[in-house]
Amino acid sequence: MENNIHKIQLDNKEVILIGTAHVSPKSVEEVKEVIENEQPDAVAVELCNGRYNSIINKDQWQNTDIGMIIKKKQTTLLLATLVMSSFQKRIAKNFDIAPGQEMIQGIESAKEIDADLILADRDIQVTLRRLWQNVGLTGKAKIVIELFSSIFFSEEITEEDLEEMKSKDMLDSALNSLSESFPELKRILIDERDQYLAQKIKNAPGQKVVAVLGAGHIPGVKEELFRENDLKKLSNIKVAPKNNKWWLWIFPLLLLGIIGYTLQSDMPSGINQILVWFLWNGSLSAIGAAIAFAHPLAIIAAFLVAPISSMNPFLAAGWFAGLTEAYLRKPNVGDFQSISDDLGSIKGFWKNRVTRILLVVALTNVGSGLGTFIGGAHVLKIFIDIL
Repeated sequence: MENNIHKIQLDNKEVILIGTAHVSPKSVEEVKEVIENEQPDAVAVELCNGRYNSIINKDQWQNTDIGMIIKKKQTTLLLATLVMSSFQKRIAKNFDIAPGQEMIQGIESAKEIDADLILADRDIQVTLRRLWQNVGLTGKAKIVIELFSSIFFSEEITEEDLEEMKSKDMLDSALNSLSESFPELKRILIDERDQYLAQKIKNAPGQKVVAVLGAGHIPGVKEELFRENDLKKLSNIKVAPKNNKWWLWIFPLLLLGIIGYTLQSDMPSGINQILVWFLWNGSLSAIGAAIAFAHPLAIIAAFLVAPISSMNPFLAAGWFAGLTEAYLRKPNVGDFQSISDDLGSIKGFWKNRVTRILLVVALTNVGSGLGTFIGGAHVLKIFIDIL
């Protein structure tokens, strides 16, 4: 137990860090015992507002507007969060403990001793957005593959293995194998959050603070406690100026120009280009929707919209297919209530109407992306052949 507890003196403030495994029963006991014994002025937990609310308000899913999530372009972030949650839940299920129970214990113990509760982690959506913006196209593809491969995770884990997992953070455990190829991954998932956590802990009121953290953060936080970090800078998300997105129209305009020139030079070849574009885009988007077990009308919507939406950088076929799916198979209260259980298996992802809608959006967009690449290549080949 002593190996998981670190006491640090910062001027007139004592900071006690507890390194935990997010699905370990022993970690829960340690958190309870340390807070009771130390009686701190504040307790900091590795949670952001969103994750805290999901713990406090377990019925929040019932108030979710899935259509609004699609319109706000948040399906990918939500789906990635759910995939990582399912990975964690399957591990926790083996030990009859709720994921993040040690954080819940920290919250309860803080209330029992009337200590200030500090939500010390950066918002998970900020972390995922910063990650998505910094890994490039290849990195995005590998992250998606790694995330979804975790759905098939079924390896038997002993309690000894679980204690070894204290050296990892649950947020990046599914992406751990990518760290060497993508240094940005570790910087954003671990290093930046170490800085954020350390600053929030330092800013906590009182002369004694207990912080409950995943043990993978302990070494970094111990170092960052002696530095000053800018929380605003660490939470910043790049937003491209609206008047600076003209370049997104280069491909659509170039494609239209090629097809227009071909129609004038060789009408049959131009018509062939249009057919090729529509068939590749529509077919692959429809296949993506079908893989997600979308409603037949949602599959048709994917097929019809993809060739058009691919010509507009601000539209996506998945949004239309997802909204169609949501309208035709509107999730009920039971779907939202069973999300937690359904996340435990790949079958559950497709069975639950909420997660299936997210899959329809994601897989339709993947199909549309492939269709754009392959269809565009065929259009270019036909153009070159007539020159």
